[in-house]
Amino acid sequence: MSDLDIDLSWHRTEPELTAGGYSTAHQIRYHERVELVADAAPDYGGSAGNVNPEQALAAALSSCHMLTFLALAAKTRWPVVSYRDHAVAHLGRNPKGKMSVTQIDLNPTVGFDPGFEVGAAELALMHDRAHRYCFIANSLADSIKVNVL
Repeated sequence: MSDLDIDLSWHRTEPELTAGGYSTAHQIRYHERVELVADAAPDYGGSAGNVNPEQALAAALSSCHMLTFLALAAKTRWPVVSYRDHAVAHLGRNPKGKMSVTQIDLNPTVGFDPGFEVGAAELALMHDRAHRYCFIANSLADSIKVNVL
């Protein structure tokens, strides 16, 4: 298989590192072309204007699910014309009492070429298949829900 990498960097801007007294903002670079500023979630001192790891996890899952869905749809010749999702990462305590992403909800909406229709059960089955074949979903615990709209 392949290895996929990112570069992450953080530098302290304060005189010293003290609990709650330093910036958690950092840079993540993909493929030496795309760079974004990431941070802790706002509830943990980060800026709401930056991406946090929990959002990035939801984005990774949503993107992987979509890519898998599109691959399966192409194989079955479904004429998908659009795909949108609103993914939500829920934070809480896991069964061991540790803070974690306890669930990720995906809420995909799929659009098709005019004249093409697919039943709700068939669409749900395709989303189930996409979930089962998604690399990211297979890397996470069973705390992922796909809410087909």
